[in-house]
Amino acid sequence: MMAAYAVLNTIKRLRLISTNTCTEHYVNSVIYRIQTCGYAKKATGKGKGKGMAKDTLKGPEVCKDPVMLTTHAMGVNIFKQGQDPPLRPHEEYPEWLFQLNLGPRKKLHELDPESYEYWKLRRKEHIWRFNRLHKGKKF
Repeated sequence: MMAAYAVLNTIKRLRLISTNTCTEHYVNSVIYRIQTCGYAKKATGKGKGKGMAKDTLKGPEVCKDPVMLTTHAMGVNIFKQGQDPPLRPHEEYPEWLFQLNLGPRKKLHELDPESYEYWKLRRKEHIWRFNRLHKGKKF
Protein backbone atom coordinates (compact mmCIF):
# COMPACT_ATOMS: atom_id res chain seq x y z
CA MET A 1 0.00 0.00 0.00
CA MET A 2 2.81 2.37 0.84
CA ALA A 3 4.47 1.74 -2.52
CA ALA A 4 1.27 2.53 -4.43
CA TYR A 5 0.74 5.65 -2.35
CA ALA A 6 4.32 6.79 -2.99
CA VAL A 7 3.97 6.27 -6.76
CA LEU A 8 0.68 8.15 -6.96
CA ASN A 9 1.99 10.94 -4.71
CA THR A 10 5.03 11.32 -6.99
CA ILE A 11 2.74 11.57 -10.02
CA LYS A 12 0.77 14.31 -8.26
CA ARG A 13 3.94 16.23 -7.38
CA LEU A 14 5.21 16.11 -10.94
CA ARG A 15 1.79 17.42 -12.01
CA LEU A 16 1.25 14.68 -14.52
CA ILE A 17 -2.37 14.62 -13.42
CA SER A 18 -4.39 17.56 -12.24
CA THR A 19 -5.28 17.55 -8.56
CA ASN A 20 -8.84 18.10 -7.52
CA THR A 21 -11.25 16.32 -5.20
CA CYS A 22 -12.41 13.93 -7.90
CA THR A 23 -8.83 12.89 -8.68
CA GLU A 24 -8.00 12.55 -4.97
CA HIS A 25 -11.02 10.27 -4.53
CA TYR A 26 -9.95 8.20 -7.53
CA VAL A 27 -6.37 7.89 -6.23
CA ASN A 28 -7.55 6.80 -2.78
CA SER A 29 -9.95 4.23 -4.23
CA VAL A 30 -7.16 2.81 -6.41
CA ILE A 31 -4.88 2.50 -3.37
CA TYR A 32 -7.48 0.63 -1.34
CA ARG A 33 -8.42 -1.56 -4.30
CA ILE A 34 -4.76 -2.52 -4.77
CA GLN A 35 -4.53 -3.44 -1.13
CA THR A 36 -7.62 -5.65 -0.92
CA CYS A 37 -7.71 -7.40 -4.28
CA GLY A 38 -4.85 -9.80 -3.59
CA TYR A 39 -6.39 -11.64 -0.65
CA ALA A 40 -7.99 -15.04 -1.04
CA LYS A 41 -11.26 -16.02 0.56
CA LYS A 42 -11.18 -18.09 3.71
CA ALA A 43 -11.75 -21.77 3.10
CA THR A 44 -14.78 -23.14 4.90
CA GLY A 45 -14.32 -26.47 6.59
CA LYS A 46 -16.68 -29.36 6.02
CA GLY A 47 -19.24 -29.50 8.82
CA LYS A 48 -17.86 -26.47 10.66
CA GLY A 49 -20.95 -24.27 10.47
CA LYS A 50 -23.78 -24.14 12.96
CA GLY A 51 -26.44 -26.77 12.58
CA MET A 52 -24.43 -28.95 10.21
CA ALA A 53 -24.08 -32.62 11.03
CA LYS A 54 -20.52 -33.77 11.64
CA ASP A 55 -19.19 -36.62 9.53
CA THR A 56 -18.10 -39.56 11.65
CA LEU A 57 -15.55 -42.10 10.50
CA LYS A 58 -16.83 -45.63 10.23
CA GLY A 59 -14.62 -48.47 11.37
CA PRO A 60 -14.46 -51.93 9.83
CA GLU A 61 -17.42 -54.24 10.20
CA VAL A 62 -17.09 -56.69 13.08
CA CYS A 63 -18.00 -60.29 12.39
CA LYS A 64 -20.10 -61.88 15.16
CA ASP A 65 -20.69 -65.26 13.53
CA PRO A 66 -19.16 -67.91 15.86
CA VAL A 67 -18.63 -70.43 13.05
CA MET A 68 -16.67 -67.95 10.93
CA LEU A 69 -14.64 -66.80 13.95
CA THR A 70 -13.52 -70.36 14.75
CA THR A 71 -12.78 -71.46 11.17
CA HIS A 72 -11.33 -68.34 9.50
CA ALA A 73 -8.65 -65.75 10.34
CA MET A 74 -10.98 -62.75 10.49
CA GLY A 75 -9.55 -59.37 9.48
CA VAL A 76 -6.44 -60.76 7.78
CA ASN A 77 -7.60 -60.10 4.20
CA ILE A 78 -6.27 -56.67 3.22
CA PHE A 79 -7.76 -56.56 -0.27
CA LYS A 80 -11.10 -55.04 -1.27
CA GLN A 81 -12.29 -58.29 -2.75
CA GLY A 82 -11.91 -61.82 -1.51
CA GLN A 83 -12.49 -63.64 1.75
CA ASP A 84 -10.52 -64.14 4.91
CA PRO A 85 -8.26 -67.22 4.76
CA PRO A 86 -9.41 -70.37 6.56
CA LEU A 87 -7.47 -71.57 9.60
CA ARG A 88 -5.16 -74.56 9.03
CA PRO A 89 -4.38 -77.41 11.42
CA HIS A 90 -1.62 -76.78 14.01
CA GLU A 91 0.78 -79.15 12.23
CA GLU A 92 0.98 -76.87 9.18
CA TYR A 93 2.24 -73.85 11.17
CA PRO A 94 5.94 -73.48 12.16
CA GLU A 95 6.97 -74.38 15.71
CA TRP A 96 8.38 -70.93 16.55
CA LEU A 97 4.94 -69.40 16.05
CA PHE A 98 3.64 -71.10 19.19
CA GLN A 99 6.70 -70.07 21.25
CA LEU A 100 6.21 -66.31 20.81
CA ASN A 101 5.80 -64.34 24.04
CA LEU A 102 2.37 -62.72 23.78
CA GLY A 103 2.14 -61.74 27.45
CA PRO A 104 3.61 -58.72 29.23
CA ARG A 105 7.26 -57.83 28.63
CA LYS A 106 9.87 -59.26 30.93
CA LYS A 107 11.46 -56.90 33.44
CA LEU A 108 15.16 -56.08 33.34
CA HIS A 109 15.98 -58.20 36.40
CA GLU A 110 14.28 -61.25 34.80
CA LEU A 111 16.56 -61.20 31.72
CA ASP A 112 20.04 -62.70 31.40
CA PRO A 113 22.72 -59.93 31.53
CA GLU A 114 24.58 -61.60 28.66
CA SER A 115 21.61 -61.53 26.25
CA TYR A 116 20.86 -59.04 23.50
CA GLU A 117 17.36 -58.37 24.88
CA TYR A 118 18.84 -57.34 28.26
CA TRP A 119 21.08 -54.67 26.75
CA LYS A 120 18.39 -53.46 24.38
CA LEU A 121 15.95 -52.96 27.28
CA ARG A 122 18.66 -51.33 29.42
CA ARG A 123 19.40 -48.84 26.63
CA LYS A 124 15.68 -48.06 26.25
CA GLU A 125 15.24 -47.51 29.99
CA HIS A 126 18.23 -45.16 30.01
CA ILE A 127 16.68 -43.13 27.16
CA TRP A 128 13.32 -42.99 28.99
CA ARG A 129 15.05 -41.83 32.20
CA PHE A 130 17.06 -39.18 30.34
CA ASN A 131 13.91 -37.88 28.62
CA ARG A 132 12.02 -37.69 31.95
CA LEU A 133 14.86 -35.74 33.59
CA HIS A 134 15.21 -33.28 30.72
CA LYS A 135 11.51 -32.85 29.98
CA GLY A 136 11.10 -29.39 31.53
CA LYS A 137 14.57 -28.01 30.84
CA LYS A 138 15.14 -25.51 28.04
CA PHE A 139 18.24 -25.40 25.87
